[in-house]
Amino acid sequence: MNIFFISLGCDKNLVDSETMLGLIQENGYRITNDETEADIIVINTCCFINDAKQESIDTILEMAEYKKSGSAKGIIVTGCLAERYREEILTEIPEVDALLGTSSFLDIITVINGITDGDKHSHFETLDNLPITEGKRVLTSGSHYAHLKIAEGCDKHCTYCIIPQIRGNFRSVPMETLIKEANYLASQGVKELILVAQETTLYGKDIYGEKALPKLLRELCKVEGLEWIRVLYCYPEEITDELIEVIKNEPKICNYLDIPIQHASDKILKQMGRRTNKQDLIAVISKLRENIPDICLRTTLITGFPGETEEDHAELKEFVEQMKFERLGVFTYSKEENTPAAKLKPQITAAVKKKRQKELMKLQQTVIFEKNTNFIGKAVDVMIEGKIAEEENVYIGRTYMDAPQVDGFIFITAPEEIISGTMVQAVITGANGYDLVGELSTGGRNE
Repeated sequence: MNIFFISLGCDKNLVDSETMLGLIQENGYRITNDETEADIIVINTCCFINDAKQESIDTILEMAEYKKSGSAKGIIVTGCLAERYREEILTEIPEVDALLGTSSFLDIITVINGITDGDKHSHFETLDNLPITEGKRVLTSGSHYAHLKIAEGCDKHCTYCIIPQIRGNFRSVPMETLIKEANYLASQGVKELILVAQETTLYGKDIYGEKALPKLLRELCKVEGLEWIRVLYCYPEEITDELIEVIKNEPKICNYLDIPIQHASDKILKQMGRRTNKQDLIAVISKLRENIPDICLRTTLITGFPGETEEDHAELKEFVEQMKFERLGVFTYSKEENTPAAKLKPQITAAVKKKRQKELMKLQQTVIFEKNTNFIGKAVDVMIEGKIAEEENVYIGRTYMDAPQVDGFIFITAPEEIISGTMVQAVITGANGYDLVGELSTGGRNE
Protein backbone atom coordinates (compact mmCIF):
# COMPACT_ATOMS: atom_id res chain seq x y z
CA MET A 1 0.00 0.00 0.00
CA ASN A 2 1.28 3.46 -0.98
CA ILE A 3 1.15 6.32 1.54
CA PHE A 4 1.46 9.97 0.43
CA PHE A 5 2.34 12.34 3.28
CA ILE A 6 2.03 16.14 3.46
CA SER A 7 3.53 18.06 6.38
CA LEU A 8 2.45 21.67 6.93
CA GLY A 9 3.40 24.27 9.52
CA CYS A 10 6.35 24.60 11.85
CA ASP A 11 9.50 22.54 12.46
CA LYS A 12 7.89 21.06 15.59
CA ASN A 13 5.09 19.70 13.40
CA LEU A 14 7.76 18.39 11.02
CA VAL A 15 9.25 16.26 13.83
CA ASP A 16 5.81 14.70 14.39
CA SER A 17 5.55 14.05 10.64
CA GLU A 18 8.98 12.40 10.51
CA THR A 19 8.01 10.21 13.47
CA MET A 20 4.83 9.10 11.72
CA LEU A 21 6.75 8.41 8.52
CA GLY A 22 9.13 6.24 10.52
CA LEU A 23 6.22 4.21 11.91
CA ILE A 24 4.69 3.91 8.45
CA GLN A 25 7.95 2.64 7.00
CA GLU A 26 8.63 0.25 9.90
CA ASN A 27 5.22 -1.34 9.40
CA GLY A 28 5.88 -2.24 5.79
CA TYR A 29 3.99 0.50 3.96
CA ARG A 30 5.55 2.25 0.98
CA ILE A 31 5.99 6.02 1.11
CA THR A 32 5.35 7.64 -2.25
CA ASN A 33 6.10 11.16 -3.50
CA ASP A 34 3.30 11.00 -6.08
CA GLU A 35 -0.22 11.68 -4.82
CA THR A 36 -1.72 10.16 -7.95
CA GLU A 37 -0.45 6.69 -6.96
CA ALA A 38 -1.37 6.99 -3.27
CA ASP A 39 -3.74 4.55 -1.62
CA ILE A 40 -3.87 6.66 1.54
CA ILE A 41 -3.07 10.36 1.91
CA VAL A 42 -1.98 11.79 5.28
CA ILE A 43 -2.01 15.56 5.93
CA ASN A 44 -0.36 16.90 9.07
CA THR A 45 -1.95 20.32 9.48
CA CYS A 46 -1.28 23.69 11.10
CA CYS A 47 -3.69 26.40 12.28
CA PHE A 48 -1.46 28.76 14.27
CA ILE A 49 -2.58 31.81 12.27
CA ASN A 50 -5.26 32.39 9.64
CA ASP A 51 -2.92 31.93 6.66
CA ALA A 52 -1.75 28.56 8.02
CA LYS A 53 -5.33 27.52 8.70
CA GLN A 54 -6.37 28.38 5.15
CA GLU A 55 -3.40 26.51 3.68
CA SER A 56 -4.37 23.41 5.67
CA ILE A 57 -8.02 23.58 4.58
CA ASP A 58 -7.09 24.14 0.93
CA THR A 59 -4.69 21.18 1.04
CA ILE A 60 -7.31 18.86 2.54
CA LEU A 61 -9.83 19.89 -0.13
CA GLU A 62 -7.26 19.39 -2.88
CA MET A 63 -6.38 15.90 -1.62
CA ALA A 64 -10.07 15.05 -1.16
CA GLU A 65 -10.43 15.15 -4.94
CA TYR A 66 -8.31 11.99 -5.16
CA LYS A 67 -10.77 10.26 -2.84
CA LYS A 68 -13.71 11.46 -4.94
CA SER A 69 -12.10 10.16 -8.13
CA GLY A 70 -11.44 6.80 -6.50
CA SER A 71 -7.67 6.83 -6.89
CA ALA A 72 -7.18 7.10 -3.11
CA LYS A 73 -8.88 4.81 -0.61
CA GLY A 74 -8.53 7.08 2.39
CA ILE A 75 -7.68 10.53 3.72
CA ILE A 76 -6.19 11.02 7.21
CA VAL A 77 -5.92 14.48 8.79
CA THR A 78 -3.61 14.99 11.76
CA GLY A 79 -2.13 17.89 13.71
CA CYS A 80 -3.38 21.23 14.97
CA LEU A 81 -6.31 21.77 12.58
CA ALA A 82 -7.59 18.27 13.35
CA GLU A 83 -7.35 18.97 17.09
CA ARG A 84 -9.06 22.34 16.88
CA TYR A 85 -11.79 21.67 14.30
CA ARG A 86 -12.45 17.95 14.58
CA GLU A 87 -16.24 18.09 14.26
CA GLU A 88 -16.21 20.66 11.46
CA ILE A 89 -13.76 18.62 9.36
CA LEU A 90 -15.73 15.38 9.62
CA THR A 91 -19.02 17.17 8.92
CA GLU A 92 -17.95 19.45 6.09
CA ILE A 93 -15.37 17.27 4.35
CA PRO A 94 -16.88 13.76 4.19
CA GLU A 95 -13.94 12.47 2.16
CA VAL A 96 -11.83 12.56 5.35
CA ASP A 97 -11.76 9.07 6.87
CA ALA A 98 -9.83 9.66 10.07
CA LEU A 99 -8.58 12.34 12.42
CA LEU A 100 -5.61 12.21 14.76
CA GLY A 101 -5.14 14.85 17.46
CA THR A 102 -1.86 16.48 18.43
CA SER A 103 -1.29 14.00 21.26
CA SER A 104 -2.38 10.88 19.39
CA PHE A 105 -0.34 10.86 16.18
CA LEU A 106 1.44 7.67 17.27
CA ASP A 107 -1.83 5.87 16.47
CA ILE A 108 -1.18 6.43 12.76
CA ILE A 109 -0.73 2.71 11.99
CA THR A 110 -3.94 1.75 13.81
CA VAL A 111 -5.79 4.34 11.74
CA ILE A 112 -4.24 3.24 8.44
CA ASN A 113 -5.16 -0.37 9.21
CA GLY A 114 -8.67 0.72 10.14
CA ILE A 115 -9.18 2.52 6.86
CA THR A 116 -8.23 -0.62 4.94
CA ASP A 117 -10.97 -2.37 6.92
CA GLY A 118 -13.47 0.27 5.77
CA ASP A 119 -13.86 1.97 9.16
CA LYS A 120 -13.75 5.65 10.14
CA HIS A 121 -11.67 6.68 13.12
CA SER A 122 -11.04 9.65 15.40
CA HIS A 123 -8.20 9.41 17.87
CA PHE A 124 -7.85 12.19 20.44
CA GLU A 125 -5.76 11.64 23.54
CA THR A 126 -5.86 14.05 26.47
CA LEU A 127 -3.55 17.02 25.93
CA ASP A 128 -1.65 15.94 29.05
CA ASN A 129 -0.35 12.97 27.06
CA LEU A 130 3.24 13.21 25.78
CA PRO A 131 3.73 11.11 22.63
CA ILE A 132 7.14 9.41 22.78
CA THR A 133 8.34 6.71 20.43
CA GLU A 134 11.51 4.65 20.32
CA GLY A 135 11.04 4.27 16.57
CA LYS A 136 13.33 5.69 13.90
CA ARG A 137 12.32 8.95 12.23
CA VAL A 138 12.43 9.36 8.48
CA LEU A 139 14.45 12.56 7.98
CA THR A 140 12.93 14.85 5.37
CA SER A 141 15.41 17.72 5.77
CA GLY A 142 18.36 15.87 4.26
CA SER A 143 20.86 13.89 6.26
CA HIS A 144 23.07 16.65 7.66
CA TYR A 145 20.64 18.51 9.96
CA ALA A 146 17.62 17.57 12.02
CA HIS A 147 15.30 19.08 14.60
CA LEU A 148 15.07 17.68 18.12
CA LYS A 149 11.76 18.48 19.83
CA ILE A 150 12.57 18.71 23.53
CA ALA A 151 9.12 19.61 24.86
CA GLU A 152 5.47 19.84 23.89
CA GLY A 153 2.85 22.49 24.69
CA CYS A 154 3.14 25.83 26.47
CA ASP A 155 2.19 27.35 29.85
CA LYS A 156 2.58 31.01 28.89
CA HIS A 157 -0.95 31.62 27.54
CA CYS A 158 -0.16 34.78 25.59
CA THR A 159 -3.45 36.50 24.76
CA TYR A 160 -3.07 36.13 20.96
CA CYS A 161 -2.02 32.47 20.94
CA ILE A 162 -4.13 29.33 20.49
CA ILE A 163 -1.27 26.85 21.08
CA PRO A 164 -2.06 25.88 24.72
CA GLN A 165 -5.61 24.99 23.63
CA ILE A 166 -4.46 22.64 20.88
CA ARG A 167 -1.10 21.43 22.19
CA GLY A 168 -1.70 21.44 25.95
CA ASN A 169 0.48 22.67 28.78
CA PHE A 170 4.26 22.42 28.78
CA ARG A 171 5.63 18.84 28.99
CA SER A 172 9.36 18.10 28.73
CA VAL A 173 10.69 15.00 26.99
CA PRO A 174 12.90 13.01 29.41
CA MET A 175 16.59 13.74 28.91
CA GLU A 176 17.57 10.10 28.39
CA THR A 177 15.08 9.88 25.51
CA LEU A 178 16.53 12.98 23.87
CA ILE A 179 20.12 11.78 24.23
CA LYS A 180 19.17 8.45 22.68
CA GLU A 181 17.44 10.19 19.77
CA ALA A 182 20.40 12.55 19.27
CA ASN A 183 22.79 9.59 19.10
CA TYR A 184 20.55 7.90 16.54
CA LEU A 185 20.37 11.07 14.42
CA ALA A 186 24.15 11.48 14.55
CA SER A 187 24.53 7.85 13.45
CA GLN A 188 22.45 8.72 10.38
CA GLY A 189 24.88 11.47 9.39
CA VAL A 190 23.25 14.45 11.12
CA LYS A 191 25.87 17.10 11.92
CA GLU A 192 23.62 19.95 13.04
CA LEU A 193 21.01 19.43 15.74
CA ILE A 194 18.36 22.13 16.14
CA LEU A 195 16.53 22.19 19.47
CA VAL A 196 12.87 23.20 19.21
CA ALA A 197 9.78 23.42 21.40
CA GLN A 198 7.07 26.01 21.94
CA GLU A 199 9.58 27.29 24.50
CA THR A 200 12.99 25.68 24.91
CA THR A 201 14.21 27.72 27.88
CA LEU A 202 11.83 26.10 30.38
CA TYR A 203 12.98 22.60 29.46
CA GLY A 204 12.97 20.25 32.45
CA LYS A 205 11.15 22.54 34.91
CA ASP A 206 8.11 20.24 34.98
CA ILE A 207 9.95 16.92 35.46
CA TYR A 208 13.23 17.90 37.15
CA GLY A 209 12.06 20.89 39.19
CA GLU A 210 14.57 23.22 37.54
CA LYS A 211 15.47 24.65 34.16
CA ALA A 212 17.58 21.85 32.73
CA LEU A 213 18.36 23.20 29.25
CA PRO A 214 22.02 23.94 30.16
CA LYS A 215 22.47 20.38 31.41
CA LEU A 216 20.79 18.94 28.32
CA LEU A 217 23.07 21.01 26.10
CA ARG A 218 26.18 19.76 27.89
CA GLU A 219 25.04 16.16 27.39
CA LEU A 220 24.24 16.73 23.72
CA CYS A 221 27.71 18.20 23.20
CA LYS A 222 29.11 14.77 24.11
CA VAL A 223 27.32 13.08 21.18
CA GLU A 224 29.92 12.02 18.64
CA GLY A 225 29.36 13.21 15.09
CA LEU A 226 27.47 16.39 15.96
CA GLU A 227 29.30 19.57 14.97
CA TRP A 228 26.66 22.26 15.52
CA ILE A 229 23.88 22.50 18.10
CA ARG A 230 21.42 25.35 17.60
CA VAL A 231 18.75 26.55 20.05
CA LEU A 232 15.46 28.12 18.90
CA TYR A 233 12.46 29.65 20.70
CA CYS A 234 14.07 30.99 23.89
CA TYR A 235 11.76 33.23 25.88
CA PRO A 236 13.81 36.22 27.08
CA GLU A 237 12.60 36.13 30.70
CA GLU A 238 13.81 32.53 31.09
CA ILE A 239 17.39 33.03 29.84
CA THR A 240 19.72 32.36 32.77
CA ASP A 241 23.38 33.12 33.40
CA GLU A 242 24.01 29.37 33.33
CA LEU A 243 22.53 29.08 29.84
CA ILE A 244 24.66 31.98 28.62
CA GLU A 245 27.79 30.34 30.05
CA VAL A 246 27.04 27.03 28.34
CA ILE A 247 26.53 28.71 24.96
CA LYS A 248 29.69 30.71 25.46
CA ASN A 249 31.94 27.84 26.54
CA GLU A 250 30.73 24.83 24.54
CA PRO A 251 32.29 25.00 21.04
CA LYS A 252 29.58 22.82 19.45
CA ILE A 253 26.81 25.22 20.42
CA CYS A 254 26.24 27.89 17.77
CA ASN A 255 26.54 31.45 19.05
CA TYR A 256 23.00 31.96 17.81
CA LEU A 257 19.85 32.44 19.83
CA ASP A 258 16.27 32.81 18.68
CA ILE A 259 14.42 35.08 21.14
CA PRO A 260 10.80 35.87 20.18
CA ILE A 261 10.02 39.20 21.87
CA GLN A 262 6.89 40.22 19.83
CA HIS A 263 6.96 43.94 20.74
CA ALA A 264 8.78 46.67 22.66
CA SER A 265 5.93 48.86 23.92
CA ASP A 266 5.22 48.07 27.59
CA LYS A 267 1.52 48.70 27.00
CA ILE A 268 1.31 46.25 24.10
CA LEU A 269 3.50 43.65 25.84
CA LYS A 270 1.13 43.73 28.82
CA GLN A 271 -1.93 43.36 26.60
CA MET A 272 -0.23 40.44 24.85
CA GLY A 273 0.21 38.72 28.20
CA ARG A 274 3.98 38.73 27.77
CA ARG A 275 6.14 38.52 30.89
CA THR A 276 8.73 41.13 29.96
CA ASN A 277 8.91 44.88 29.47
CA LYS A 278 11.22 46.93 27.27
CA GLN A 279 13.87 47.41 29.94
CA ASP A 280 13.92 43.65 30.60
CA LEU A 281 14.48 43.03 26.90
CA ILE A 282 17.28 45.58 26.68
CA ALA A 283 18.93 44.04 29.76
CA VAL A 284 18.94 40.45 28.47
CA ILE A 285 20.07 41.46 24.97
CA SER A 286 22.89 43.56 26.45
CA LYS A 287 23.98 40.71 28.72
CA LEU A 288 24.07 38.24 25.82
CA ARG A 289 26.17 40.57 23.69
CA GLU A 290 28.53 41.44 26.51
CA ASN A 291 29.20 37.78 27.29
CA ILE A 292 29.16 36.45 23.71
CA PRO A 293 30.35 39.31 21.45
CA ASP A 294 29.79 37.42 18.18
CA ILE A 295 26.32 36.12 19.09
CA CYS A 296 23.70 36.22 16.36
CA LEU A 297 20.31 37.21 17.80
CA ARG A 298 17.12 36.41 15.93
CA THR A 299 13.70 37.64 16.98
CA THR A 300 10.10 37.85 15.78
CA LEU A 301 7.67 40.73 16.15
CA ILE A 302 3.89 41.10 15.86
CA THR A 303 2.60 44.32 14.35
CA GLY A 304 -0.97 45.53 14.31
CA PHE A 305 -1.93 44.03 17.67
CA PRO A 306 -5.33 45.35 18.89
CA GLY A 307 -4.94 48.81 20.37
CA GLU A 308 -1.49 49.41 18.85
CA THR A 309 -1.22 53.15 18.24
CA GLU A 310 1.13 55.04 15.96
CA GLU A 311 3.09 55.90 19.10
CA ASP A 312 3.45 52.21 19.98
CA HIS A 313 4.56 51.46 16.44
CA ALA A 314 7.09 54.32 16.52
CA GLU A 315 8.48 52.95 19.80
CA LEU A 316 8.90 49.53 18.21
CA LYS A 317 10.67 51.02 15.18
CA GLU A 318 13.06 52.91 17.43
CA PHE A 319 13.75 49.69 19.36
CA VAL A 320 14.57 47.80 16.14
CA GLU A 321 16.96 50.56 15.10
CA GLN A 322 18.68 50.58 18.50
CA MET A 323 18.94 46.83 19.12
CA LYS A 324 20.17 45.96 15.61
CA PHE A 325 19.09 42.33 15.63
CA GLU A 326 21.11 40.16 13.25
CA ARG A 327 17.93 38.36 12.17
CA LEU A 328 14.33 39.56 12.45
CA GLY A 329 10.91 38.57 11.13
CA VAL A 330 7.63 40.47 11.41
CA PHE A 331 4.16 38.91 11.47
CA THR A 332 0.94 40.88 11.15
CA TYR A 333 -1.44 40.15 14.03
CA SER A 334 -3.83 37.29 13.26
CA LYS A 335 -7.18 37.39 15.10
CA GLU A 336 -7.74 33.89 16.47
CA GLU A 337 -11.14 32.86 17.81
CA ASN A 338 -11.34 31.85 21.47
CA THR A 339 -8.30 33.92 22.42
CA PRO A 340 -8.50 36.94 24.76
CA ALA A 341 -6.89 39.23 22.16
CA ALA A 342 -9.71 38.56 19.70
CA LYS A 343 -12.05 40.51 22.00
CA LEU A 344 -9.75 43.52 22.38
CA LYS A 345 -10.57 46.82 20.70
CA PRO A 346 -9.82 48.54 18.51
CA GLN A 347 -8.77 45.88 16.01
CA ILE A 348 -6.29 47.24 13.47
CA THR A 349 -7.18 47.17 9.76
CA ALA A 350 -5.32 44.83 7.41
CA ALA A 351 -3.96 47.78 5.43
CA VAL A 352 -2.43 49.42 8.52
CA LYS A 353 -0.94 46.11 9.68
CA LYS A 354 0.71 45.56 6.30
CA LYS A 355 2.01 49.14 6.19
CA ARG A 356 3.59 48.80 9.63
CA GLN A 357 5.08 45.42 8.74
CA LYS A 358 6.75 46.90 5.65
CA GLU A 359 8.16 49.79 7.66
CA LEU A 360 9.70 47.45 10.22
CA MET A 361 11.19 45.16 7.59
CA LYS A 362 12.64 48.15 5.72
CA LEU A 363 14.40 49.22 8.92
CA GLN A 364 15.70 45.70 9.46
CA GLN A 365 16.92 45.54 5.87
CA THR A 366 19.17 48.52 6.53
CA VAL A 367 20.49 46.87 9.70
CA ILE A 368 21.29 43.50 8.11
CA PHE A 369 22.82 44.99 4.95
CA GLU A 370 25.20 47.02 7.11
CA LYS A 371 26.07 44.03 9.30
CA ASN A 372 26.71 41.81 6.28
CA THR A 373 29.10 44.36 4.79
CA ASN A 374 31.08 44.33 8.05
CA PHE A 375 31.75 40.60 7.59
CA ILE A 376 33.78 41.08 4.41
CA GLY A 377 37.30 39.72 4.88
CA LYS A 378 36.43 37.44 7.79
CA ALA A 379 36.77 33.64 7.79
CA VAL A 380 33.73 31.59 8.82
CA ASP A 381 32.77 27.92 9.05
CA VAL A 382 30.13 26.96 6.49
CA MET A 383 27.75 24.01 6.32
CA ILE A 384 27.39 23.15 2.63
CA GLU A 385 23.75 22.68 1.52
CA GLY A 386 24.29 21.96 -2.16
CA LYS A 387 25.66 23.12 -5.51
CA ILE A 388 24.16 25.81 -7.73
CA ALA A 389 23.30 23.79 -10.84
CA GLU A 390 23.67 26.59 -13.38
CA GLU A 391 26.90 27.95 -11.89
CA GLU A 392 30.27 26.24 -12.18
CA ASN A 393 31.97 25.62 -8.82
CA VAL A 394 29.44 27.69 -6.82
CA TYR A 395 28.02 26.17 -3.65
CA ILE A 396 25.30 27.29 -1.28
CA GLY A 397 25.81 27.02 2.47
CA ARG A 398 24.97 28.41 5.89
CA THR A 399 27.08 29.98 8.61
CA TYR A 400 26.40 29.63 12.34
CA MET A 401 24.24 32.76 11.93
CA ASP A 402 21.74 31.02 9.66
CA ALA A 403 19.12 28.49 10.73
CA PRO A 404 17.72 26.30 7.94
CA GLN A 405 14.57 27.52 6.18
CA VAL A 406 14.40 30.86 8.05
CA ASP A 407 17.67 32.75 7.57
CA GLY A 408 20.02 33.60 4.72
CA PHE A 409 22.78 31.78 2.83
CA ILE A 410 26.40 32.16 1.86
CA PHE A 411 27.40 31.42 -1.74
CA ILE A 412 30.99 30.25 -2.07
CA THR A 413 33.20 29.37 -4.98
CA ALA A 414 35.45 26.34 -4.67
CA PRO A 415 37.93 24.73 -7.07
CA GLU A 416 36.99 21.26 -5.85
CA GLU A 417 33.76 19.32 -5.47
CA ILE A 418 32.12 19.56 -2.05
CA ILE A 419 29.50 17.11 -0.79
CA SER A 420 26.35 18.46 0.89
CA GLY A 421 26.65 18.33 4.66
CA THR A 422 30.40 18.98 4.60
CA MET A 423 31.70 21.67 6.95
CA VAL A 424 34.29 23.93 5.32
CA GLN A 425 35.90 27.29 6.01
CA ALA A 426 35.27 30.25 3.69
CA VAL A 427 36.49 33.81 3.50
CA ILE A 428 33.70 36.33 2.98
CA THR A 429 34.36 38.46 -0.08
CA GLY A 430 31.08 40.29 -0.48
CA ALA A 431 27.49 40.78 0.56
CA ASN A 432 24.40 40.47 -1.62
CA GLY A 433 21.41 41.76 0.30
CA TYR A 434 20.53 39.27 3.03
CA ASP A 435 23.13 36.77 1.77
CA LEU A 436 26.91 36.58 1.88
CA VAL A 437 29.42 35.71 -0.86
CA GLY A 438 32.73 33.98 -0.22
CA GLU A 439 35.54 31.73 -1.38
CA LEU A 440 36.73 28.39 -0.04
CA SER A 441 39.58 29.01 2.36
CA THR A 442 42.86 27.13 2.07
CA GLY A 443 43.58 27.64 5.76
CA GLY A 444 41.37 24.84 7.09
CA ARG A 445 38.44 24.90 9.49
CA ASN A 446 37.99 27.22 12.46
CA GLU A 447 38.35 25.20 15.66
